[in-house]
Amino acid sequence: MGKVILTGDRPTGKLHLGHYVGSLKRRVQLQNSGEYDDIFIMIADAQALTDNADNPEKIRESIIEVTLDYLSCGIDPSKTHIFIQSQIQELCELSFYYMNLVTVSRLQRNPTVKAEIKMRDFQASIPVGFYTYPISQAADITLFKADTVPVGEDQLPMLEQTREIVRSFGNTYGEGVLVEPSAMLPDNKICSRLPGTDGKAKMSKSLGNCIYLSDSAKDVKTKVMSMYTDPDHIRIEDPGKVEGNAVFTYLDAFSDDSHFEKYLPEYANLDELKAHYMKGGLGDVKVKKFLIKVLEEELAPIRERRAEYEKDVTKVLNILKEGTDYARSVGEKTLAEVKAAMKINYFDDDALLETWKKKYN
Repeated sequence: MGKVILTGDRPTGKLHLGHYVGSLKRRVQLQNSGEYDDIFIMIADAQALTDNADNPEKIRESIIEVTLDYLSCGIDPSKTHIFIQSQIQELCELSFYYMNLVTVSRLQRNPTVKAEIKMRDFQASIPVGFYTYPISQAADITLFKADTVPVGEDQLPMLEQTREIVRSFGNTYGEGVLVEPSAMLPDNKICSRLPGTDGKAKMSKSLGNCIYLSDSAKDVKTKVMSMYTDPDHIRIEDPGKVEGNAVFTYLDAFSDDSHFEKYLPEYANLDELKAHYMKGGLGDVKVKKFLIKVLEEELAPIRERRAEYEKDVTKVLNILKEGTDYARSVGEKTLAEVKAAMKINYFDDDALLETWKKKYN
């Protein structure tokens, strides 16, 4: 059995730098490593509908936007299969079977579900689809026999529930059908949750504090120049704090020594820049202008690739269609194995059909 990765995003808008630092950049590295037999990236539109059921147009409009972001970041459709979740009917069927393997009390104990419910203020009006998301996610992972799932630490309880379902299925129907996945945690934990431009803990579309991958150079400059720094760093000579300072967090994520050599040669590296800022005598504007140059070096190629793909949306649609067709073919095989193990593959079980014929004829 080969090495398989499954990952994805909810299509609720364009992707931003938080997505890029948290997952997209690493996906490209994994894709180009040659270590994996199959890599699937799922556009999780069905999951996004669990808390956007009254606004399907929002999801619909984001499908192409998210795909363009993937392709512009370097996702190669010849190496990675991009597919749309709702178009794989087998996922719904597998989720239904898994519901018999999980108790309501177990779902209630899932820390990630509890945190998400609190964040969305669902209280007692929790959509069942959202509540059972861990089961749906287990189907997403196991239908493609993914043994590796890149996740943040906050998603570990969800992955553990998938492993529990795999073990429960094996104990009930037989081992060897499903694959128990392992988590791949971020390799840069400091920047795995990039803060918003307003200094909030998380970059979020709903908070309007994002720098999008598709932003123009002008938009990026405007957003960086208004970015949250240290509110007590009023005058240039004042000592400043780098901890909790969004500008320096972004520099942690994106800058390296070569950037200083090109754009800020009076400093050898980021440590020297931080030391000067903390000592006093360094203004926010100078640091922000440096960050703009660093980000532009990263974003300009992405912006250019996106512009090329936007000229041929038919090609983008074909990439999505081919990726979805491939995912469906893999899912069909797994579901057939699941149904055989559960003994509900009636018309595909020749021995059973022959037994029935002999018994009743």
